[in-house]
Amino acid sequence: MTPHELVAILDKHERWLAKKPGGIRANLAMVDLQGMHLAGSTLESCKLSGAILTGCDMTNANLSYSDLFAAHMTKADMSGCNLYRADLRGAHMRGARLKGAILREADLRGGALLDRRSSGTSVLKSDLTGANFDDALLARANLSGADMSEVSMSGADCQGAIMTGVNLSGSNIKNANLSKADLKGVNLSGANLSGAILRDCNLAGAILAGAILKNADLLGAKLDGVDLSGADCTGANIARSAENFSLKIQRSLESHFNWINSNGSTGQRADLQGEDLAHIDLSGVNLSGANLKGIKLVGANVSESLMVMSDLSLSDLRECNLSNSTLDGTNFRGSDLSGARLDGAELGSVDIKGPTGKATGRMWPANLSGTKLIGASLVRTNLRGANLSEADLSYADLTDAILIDANIKGVNMEGAKLEGAVLPARVDDDD
Repeated sequence: MTPHELVAILDKHERWLAKKPGGIRANLAMVDLQGMHLAGSTLESCKLSGAILTGCDMTNANLSYSDLFAAHMTKADMSGCNLYRADLRGAHMRGARLKGAILREADLRGGALLDRRSSGTSVLKSDLTGANFDDALLARANLSGADMSEVSMSGADCQGAIMTGVNLSGSNIKNANLSKADLKGVNLSGANLSGAILRDCNLAGAILAGAILKNADLLGAKLDGVDLSGADCTGANIARSAENFSLKIQRSLESHFNWINSNGSTGQRADLQGEDLAHIDLSGVNLSGANLKGIKLVGANVSESLMVMSDLSLSDLRECNLSNSTLDGTNFRGSDLSGARLDGAELGSVDIKGPTGKATGRMWPANLSGTKLIGASLVRTNLRGANLSEADLSYADLTDAILIDANIKGVNMEGAKLEGAVLPARVDDDD
C-alpha cells in the first residue's frame, strides 16, 4: 500500500468516526504497513488484525477500541499511544516502545488464529519481550499468559490488571503500581521490583528467585506457595498472616495463646525452634516464654508484641520490626538483628520471683551478647541492665537510647549514632 492510498483510507475513517458523508471504517486487516508514519493518527475502532506494523511510528496515535488481534508491531514506536480497550490478543510487540501509552482495559491475552495452510487453528501468545512500558497505563488490562520477559515497566500503573501466568523474568518493574493485580503463577525471576506497590495483589505460586523487592510494598499480598528465600526483600513491607503458614505453626501459636491466657492450665508453651516464619505478621502477639531458638523472622512484623523471657538465641531476625515490643529478659544471644527496628522497645530485666510469688531480689537481664545489630534502629530503646557484651552495633541508631547499667564490654559501636543516648559508666576491660 502506498502512503497516498493510506492517507485516503485514514481520511475516510475520520469522516466515518465523525458520521460525515463519504466516511468508511478503515479495514487494514492483514495489510503490510511496515515502517509507515502513523504518528498522531486517529485510528479509533480501526480493523488492524494481522496487520504488519513493524517499525511504524505510531506515537500519540489514537487506537482505542481498535482490533489489533495478532498484529505485528515489533520495534514500533507507540509512545503516548491511546490503546484503551484495544484488542491486542496474540499481538507481537517485541522491542516496541510504549512509554506513557494508555492500555487501560486492553486485552493482551493469547489468541487463536486461523491457519490458512491447514484446517486447524493455532494459539498465539502475546509477545511483548523487551517492550518499553515505562509510565504506561495498564490498569485492568488483561495480559494473561503474555511473554513480557525483559520488559521495562518503570512507574507503570497496572492496578487491577490480570497477569496470571505472565513471564516477567528479567523485567524492570521499579516503582510500578500493581496493587490488586492478579499475578497468580507469574514468573518474576530476576525482575527488579524495587519500590513497587503490590498491595492486596495475588502472587500465589509466583516465582521470585533472584527478584529484587527492595522497599516494595506487599502489604496484604497473597503469597501462598511463594518462596522468598532467593529474593532481596531489604526494606520491603511484607506481612504474611499466620494462615499462610503450616498447620503445625498455626496450632502452636493457638496453643500458646491458650497457655498464656489460662496461666498454663490449658494449651501448651510454643516450641517453634528452627521454624521459618519470615515476613509473618505477629504484631501485638504474646509469645512470652516461648522457645523460638534458631527461628527465622526475617522481615517479620512483631511490633508491639510481648516476648518476655522468650528464647530467641541464634535466630535470624534481619530487618525484623520489633518496635515498641516488651522483650524484658529475652535471650537474643548470637542472633542476627542487622537492620532490625527496635525503636521504643523494652529490653530490660525481669524481677525473678520465688515459688510463693514473692520477689527474690534477683534480676534476669535481656541477653544480647554476641548479637549482630549492624545498622539496626534502637531509637529510644530501653536497654537498662542488658547484656550487650561482644555485640556489633556498628552504624546502629541509638538516639535517646537508655543503656544505664548495661554490659557493653567488647561492643563495636563504629559509626553508631549516639545523640541523646545514656551510656553506662565506662568500665575498663579485664587484662
